[in-house]
Formats: sequence, C-alpha cells, structure tokens
Amino acid sequence: MNRNYWRSSIAILWVALPAIALRYWLVWDRLPLHVATHFNAAGQVNGWMSREGSLRFALVFLTILLIVATVLLARVSRPDLTSWALLGLFYSIIGIVAYVENAILDYNLYESPIRLLPVMIPIAVVFVTVVIFTFAKRGTRLPSHSVLAEEDHASLTWGVVLAAPAVVELVAAANIHDTHIRIVLIASGVVLLGAAIMAWSGFHYFFSHAGVEVRVLGFRLRSIPASEIREYAIDRWSMAGGYGIRGIGNKRAYVWGNSGVRIQTGNGEVFLGSSRPERIIRHLDFIRQSGD
Repeated sequence: MNRNYWRSSIAILWVALPAIALRYWLVWDRLPLHVATHFNAAGQVNGWMSREGSLRFALVFLTILLIVATVLLARVSRPDLTSWALLGLFYSIIGIVAYVENAILDYNLYESPIRLLPVMIPIAVVFVTVVIFTFAKRGTRLPSHSVLAEEDHASLTWGVVLAAPAVVELVAAANIHDTHIRIVLIASGVVLLGAAIMAWSGFHYFFSHAGVEVRVLGFRLRSIPASEIREYAIDRWSMAGGYGIRGIGNKRAYVWGNSGVRIQTGNGEVFLGSSRPERIIRHLDFIRQSGD
C-alpha cells in the first residue's frame, strides 16, 4: 500500500503541467503580444517574451523538472522518511514554479505586483528536508567500544566552490534594500556556507569492534553495526551521483571525491568516500576477523 501511495504521489506532480497550460489557454486572448517575464530586484520589468515563447518556456522548463523528479523518485524501492522529504521538496519547487508563472500572467493582465514572500515556503521546506535527510536512517548508536582507527574524507576544493557563491549572496543581501529578496539571499547563503564548512571539515569514519560510525562536525550521521556488514570492496563514485550526503531509499553515500568503499549491509548500501580506500578495507577486514 505504501508503494502505491508513493507512485500516486509522483504521478500527481504532473498535474502542474496541464494546469499551467490551461491557465494560459483561459487568458490567451487577453495577453499582450509581448509578455513581461523578467523583473529586477525592485520589481520593475526588464525582460519580455512573446506569448508563444513564454508558454513554450514555461512548459519545457516544468517538463524538465518533472522528468528529473520522476527519474529520481521512481528509483526508490522502499519509501522512507528521507524519500518522503525529497518528494515534499519537489512538490515545493514545482509549486513555486507554478506560482511564479501564475504571478507573471496576473502582472500582464492586471499589473498585479510580483510578490516574493511565498519563495520563503520552499526555502523552509529545503531546510527541513536537509535536516531530515542528514539525520534520518542513522541507525542505533553503537556500544561504547574503544576506537580502533579513524579516517577522514574532506575536500578543500568543494569547500571553496560552495563558499564562493555563499559570500556573493551574503554580500548582495547586505546591499539590497528589498526585505523579501534579502531574506531569500541570506537563507541561500547560509545553506551554502554550511555545506562549505561541512566539506572543509569532511566526513569522519570511526572503526571499532562494534562496527563503523560516520560523523560530520561531531554529529553522528550513520552507524553500521559489524553484524550488518555483508560485503565491501573498493569502488569508484560517479560524478553524476553528486557529492556530499547522497542517496535515497536504502542507499546512502558520504563522498567528496571519486573513490571510496562500497559496503553492502542487511539494510542496503553505504558508500564511504575516501582518497585512501585501501585503509578502510584494512579496518573492515580487522573488524570482520575480530568478530569471527
């Protein structure tokens, strides 16, 4: 039943596409030949498109978003808390796209001002999603055993890449007088800055007789009991999979590079990124041997 609800929830996302098309169709004859589609920070128009071009852009852009959402969400075989959080995030993103398209039409029809306050809703959803995604599926804390070894996996490069736009957004926020835009920029900048700090600090792996713990900035992200470890091997991480905390459903990765160790457990798969994966293999071998 849970799986049927999941599939239905994914399918409902596609209702946004005909809804926007219908909205355009209902007001088509009243739209100007050139539609105002872009606005500066003060809410003044600085970009126009033809009616046809505006409709085409809206439908193509939304279709791409829906395809990405469907492909990612359809890969989930067993929906869990993080999966539903990700679904909620896509609902928020697509909802705000529909809101913006409707607001643009209202501006062209009635000169109604474009209000950015609703953008705060998906930002709040993003924050909640990140928290759920980061700390869900952590597993039970392992017994307090002495740590046999510790490895870390960080990336100064990704730290800089994420920090640069964060600084730009925070500086821009300090120089923009529109409160709504300032809030959006500050929220986005803080999220990026947090990700940069996480990349600099890196993931820390603690190995003990009880298993493996993954932590970041002192917070426990995942516990992998030794009894749950089935297989493990050095493997490559595809750039297409992204970096940071990745994966949905019964798969999770902690990675800032392209190499690491893939661990098969009784509850799914865990990928531990590392520039020295052979060291992780040695630690896992020792844990397995000590448990035999």
